[in-house]
Amino acid sequence: MRWTLKPKPHLDHVRHLQDVLQVDETIAALLVQRGITDFETAKAFFRPRLEHLHDPFLMKDMDKAVKRITKAIAAQENILVYGDYDVDGTTSVALLSTYLKTKHDQVHTYIPDRYDEGYGVSLKGIDFAADHNFSLIIALDCGIKAIDKIAYAQKLGIDFIVCDHHRPGDNIPNAVAVLDPKREDCNYPYKELCGCGVGFKLIQALAEKDGQTPADLMPYLDLVATAIGADIVPIDGENRALAYFGLQVINTAPRPGIKAILDQVEKTNLTITDVVFTIAPRINAAGRMEHGNFAVSLLAEQDYNLAKTQAANIEAYNLDRRDTDKQITAEALELITSCNEEERLTTVVYQEHWHKGVIGIVASRLTETYYRPTLVFTKSGEMLAASARSVKGFDVYNALDACKAHIEQFGGHKYAAGLTLKPENYSAFKQAFEAEVSKTIDRNLLTPEISIDQHIDLNSITPKFYRILKQFAPYGPSNLAPTFMTDGLKDTGYGKCVGADLSHLRCTAKQTDSPSFVGIGFGLGDKLELISNRKTFKAVYAVDENTWNGNVSLQLKLKDIKA
Repeated sequence: MRWTLKPKPHLDHVRHLQDVLQVDETIAALLVQRGITDFETAKAFFRPRLEHLHDPFLMKDMDKAVKRITKAIAAQENILVYGDYDVDGTTSVALLSTYLKTKHDQVHTYIPDRYDEGYGVSLKGIDFAADHNFSLIIALDCGIKAIDKIAYAQKLGIDFIVCDHHRPGDNIPNAVAVLDPKREDCNYPYKELCGCGVGFKLIQALAEKDGQTPADLMPYLDLVATAIGADIVPIDGENRALAYFGLQVINTAPRPGIKAILDQVEKTNLTITDVVFTIAPRINAAGRMEHGNFAVSLLAEQDYNLAKTQAANIEAYNLDRRDTDKQITAEALELITSCNEEERLTTVVYQEHWHKGVIGIVASRLTETYYRPTLVFTKSGEMLAASARSVKGFDVYNALDACKAHIEQFGGHKYAAGLTLKPENYSAFKQAFEAEVSKTIDRNLLTPEISIDQHIDLNSITPKFYRILKQFAPYGPSNLAPTFMTDGLKDTGYGKCVGADLSHLRCTAKQTDSPSFVGIGFGLGDKLELISNRKTFKAVYAVDENTWNGNVSLQLKLKDIKA
């Protein structure tokens, strides 16, 4: 692991925040590192308010979208709410469809089949709309690159509204409205909304026309917070407020579908991390193993007893997903070893029998193992389909763009993307991708990095310090849980390996004249030798709470240890 200490923030800003907020230097420095330098921005950070959300009509084409939907409702048109099969797509569809159904009876949903139709807007979906007399399709979390398909829909007399957050290509679809804050000609102040976030801005605009405020839309924010966590978008600016209030809804008054999931796993007081590892995989499992319609049905269900049955079915899909991704990951690791590909700067693997629904998870696992840009391919009809994952600091979307001569279709983000190509182009693409990454990547990025906020002593860690630290949540990209480094540590003699396979480390760390803190390091069991026999060591960690037998104490969540 590379340890990288963030640059020290401007001392004048730190001193100013210490004075106006009455906090210690470490807390003030953490705030300045997050771009917070005055009382008002600090207040907005610690006390988000729905009133801080931007005017939705600042988004290009929002007025056109509202006008077209209003017309469709007045004319009793059939509206089809269309979205992708992942968490962001299914939450988006559940959000917009349930909102529109409060105003209009003729609202239906459509999720493409992952295996039959693939990602995004499909010709089959458009034909379905034409066959069933839908005159308006609202596409969520997809559509920004569906230029030809939207043109096809126009010929059939079907209007399109696109609500997307992915990077546009060179041209924008000729739809009635294209809502995407990443459009170059869109001046919306916040660019990092997820697809469900863009959908929320649309219902915010519709609600505003009816005299409602964002507070009236609180019940929808559990879906938005779930999508924000699952899609790994930055949790700053507007996303922070949406996630903050969305978590409140999840923890106090979740919709029946989410409540059914939480009751099943007996989870309470969720953080964004809990959402990512508890709610999101179960919603995703429907689209991965069966069909995304099951996820939309669960999330839109109003009857708790019916939601319980649906959640149980989705849990079965989730267990199936776990077994499948575990098996394919093992096969992929064996394939990499047998082909002697450990020395490459990329990981590109393919087996035609691999389950398309889990190749994204497998790509993430391989990235964790080898820490390099990774693509996992499988057969999808006459084409090969892949999920791409990247390492921190490297834009895999740009790398794919440089190789597009070999690709039929691709889309996504800096760190995660999807693509399809013809089987005969696989070898040429694999070589081109390796060459492009070799040419453009900083070799340091191929070693995992721990970014350290502050160097502190253990004496700094007090109950008051932690109470303020907790208010930095919700955590996520652009606002990660603060990471600290402390040196001159010694174990008090209780260090040992723990866990069923003894792969974790437990110690009691202390500096001279400091209180001692229990440290837990998951996967750090091999570091025991560094701390044994009272050797001096340094550690990188986050501060956490531990509850045991009703007692709550502060502990160190160890990330790495060095001599």
